Amino acid sequence: MDNLSSRIEKVTPSLTLAVTNQAKALQAQGEEIYGLAGGEPEMDTPDHIKEACYRALKEGKTKYTPAAGIPELRESIATKLMADNNVEYSAKQICVTSGGKQACFNAILAMVEEGDEVVIPSPYWVSYPEMVRLAGGEPVFVETSEKNGWKMTAEEFEEAMSPRTKMVILNSPSNPTGAVYTEEELRAIGEVALSEDIVILSDEIYEKLVYGETKHVSISSLSQELYDLTVVCHGFAKAYSMTGWRVGYTAAPEKLAAAISNIQGHTSSNATTFAQYGALAALEGPQDFVNDMRDEYDVRRQFMLGRLASIPNVSVVDPKGAFYFFVNCAPLGLKSQNLCDKLLNRYKVAAVPGIAFGNDSAVRLSYCTTLDVINEGVSRFEEFCRSH
Repeated sequence: MDNLSSRIEKVTPSLTLAVTNQAKALQAQGEEIYGLAGGEPEMDTPDHIKEACYRALKEGKTKYTPAAGIPELRESIATKLMADNNVEYSAKQICVTSGGKQACFNAILAMVEEGDEVVIPSPYWVSYPEMVRLAGGEPVFVETSEKNGWKMTAEEFEEAMSPRTKMVILNSPSNPTGAVYTEEELRAIGEVALSEDIVILSDEIYEKLVYGETKHVSISSLSQELYDLTVVCHGFAKAYSMTGWRVGYTAAPEKLAAAISNIQGHTSSNATTFAQYGALAALEGPQDFVNDMRDEYDVRRQFMLGRLASIPNVSVVDPKGAFYFFVNCAPLGLKSQNLCDKLLNRYKVAAVPGIAFGNDSAVRLSYCTTLDVINEGVSRFEEFCRSH
């Protein structure tokens, strides 16, 4: 078939999924693969969340819900946003989505028109540019630097703006870099957005995974003016190890929230009903799992940082959040896809090429796996780097 839409022809396949599939294919052939490419916690979903889902199924909660989600979950999300982020939303400003990815896409689709520009700091999560293109917009990339912790400055944002700029996307904590914006940095970026009424998409799905003295700050909490320009995109996948459950949400000003709900009503209808009851249990049940996982990942982060810091010809920034290292491999002189192909096929280590995130001189290594896998995987990565 040769008559696909021009819109879909602009969209590239997900390299993160491609690497995962390639690694799984090798494992199916009996190869032992050291997976440092993962983007999901390896722990199982906590039992009390699963039990709430089972209970919902047994009680027959298998029918449609309102497009924006069951009322009690929306109320609980609003309560969480006030308690954790000091930002007030009513339940009608919340839309429960089929994962954090749909939350982002709904928000972009509700705001971006043909020819609009969306500013995206690079390195970026792989799907942001493709979502913008699918909405008819044009991504405008701001190249950030390792020396600045992979964070966009207010000045860089202002330089990237044009009369067509409609939105800026912020991801803090960041995938793939682990960067976390400070309150001061967010205020400065927010002032630039306010100067031209540029909508802020704030993707906060890694909020619970911040380390040491680092604090997560939601830009929507900093002033009424920023609240009125911001759509928060969030979800349950990372903090509660619920990646396959596909439950996310948006929190937005009322007019935008209504538009997002309208889009959802004509696309997915609603997030899976019984999964929403699991998400409700995640918010209202014990939070020990979240705290324990963060503490465990901090141990792995520090271990991996120590190992990577001693490898020649690569450099890393200490990630303050999420569960990734974005490793600068420029001195090796290899394109990231070539590097990752060699690393996987010769050394049996799965990593994600930096080109997927807009930087062809780096690779993303994940520490959401066991210490044994991290230790052996990084040892093999070091052997690879020393051989080049």
